[in-house]
Amino acid sequence: MTVICWDGKTLAADKRVSFGTSISTTTKIHRINGMLVGCAGVAANGASCIQWVRDGMDRSQYPAVQKDDPCSLLVILADGTIHYYSKTADPLVIECKTFAIGSGSEFADAALYLGKTAREAVEVAIALDSGCGNGIDTLDLA
Repeated sequence: MTVICWDGKTLAADKRVSFGTSISTTTKIHRINGMLVGCAGVAANGASCIQWVRDGMDRSQYPAVQKDDPCSLLVILADGTIHYYSKTADPLVIECKTFAIGSGSEFADAALYLGKTAREAVEVAIALDSGCGNGIDTLDLA
């Protein structure tokens, strides 16, 4: 129940988090050691992944919860390279200029394809995916 979107310059995300039928607001994207980082999926697992990045991304310390109930971890390196993590500490290198994760990712991908910015793509996802909302955060790479 998230959308996190990269347009090659800006990482944008909605702020909605849900706990059963209750919703609240949180920050899903962060600047850590010159990288932009965001998580979609189970919020507690995402928090573990964000801490793993803060702690230096030691492969041997990859959060164990990721093996059984993985969240999607998106890491944008300082040079703009996109790394996607799920069940293992081995990143999938995404070779596209844009990328989106979360339940609203298909709407965001379509918006990016049509030339929208990451922020605008998140706005589209919020309008069309009931799991997205509660505002938008953005971080520029530079």
